[in-house]
Amino acid sequence: MKFIHHASLLVFLSDCNGLSLETRRSVIGWMGSASAGLIAANANAAETTDVDNYLRSGMVSMPMGVSGQAGKAKPQTGVVLREGTDVSRDSKSGNVFAEILVQKTDSSDLMPVITSFQSTWALATGSLFDIECRDSDTGDGAFVAVSPNVGGNSVDALKDSFFIKFLFSPTGRFSFYGQPTDIKVKKSEMSGDYRILDVSFSTLSQSTQTEIPRKARVIATIPSGSKQAVMLVSSASALRWKKGAEKLVTSTIESFKATPAPETSLKIRAQDTRASSSVID
Repeated sequence: MKFIHHASLLVFLSDCNGLSLETRRSVIGWMGSASAGLIAANANAAETTDVDNYLRSGMVSMPMGVSGQAGKAKPQTGVVLREGTDVSRDSKSGNVFAEILVQKTDSSDLMPVITSFQSTWALATGSLFDIECRDSDTGDGAFVAVSPNVGGNSVDALKDSFFIKFLFSPTGRFSFYGQPTDIKVKKSEMSGDYRILDVSFSTLSQSTQTEIPRKARVIATIPSGSKQAVMLVSSASALRWKKGAEKLVTSTIESFKATPAPETSLKIRAQDTRASSSVID
């Protein structure tokens, strides 16, 4: 019997999006057994599916750790930073500020939007992150995401599946080690111009290859003049959620704002690559 290194197994599992949920779970159980063997599967299985099937399928993930980042593609959050600006966090107040670009409603031009929120978690830096704060030990955190074209819908008219399909896509932030499973929208409501969703799902532990229940709160708004929704997604493990993480997630979500930036003489251009994030002392 030929044995496979764990790193190879993680790469293999992240590609097995075409397998059924039951099959993938049996594979995960196999990895934790004393005798690991060679798996035969189609690593290039098609990732395209309808929304109903998608909510029942997909692989799982966990917060990114340094040991598993090598060779991984950057998750796609839809965030485009404005040229000449940077992501910053005030280490004293926890205020996070960034200026992003979104598509205008009436043209293909871009418009600047100011995003801000308050977070007790440190600003995540490095090429894999756009606008994100996280606790590297627990994986609790929050990140900004920008949706595809909303198709003329208001934020309250969008279906829950619109947000779920984007946030939990094969290239999404939660799919770094494979797509999450058991995705369920527990609550969806409006608060002024903002849509708030409570979502539960399961991710894969990189170290134990077991499924870890996780909870997230999503807040979304469509800035005036834009045809894209701007979101803040904050999450924690289900266990930590019960032990106080929900309070941190809620305060972070409630502080989120995304509004059109004031007009200036600066040209509206996207950054080619993300500049270094900064922390204000």
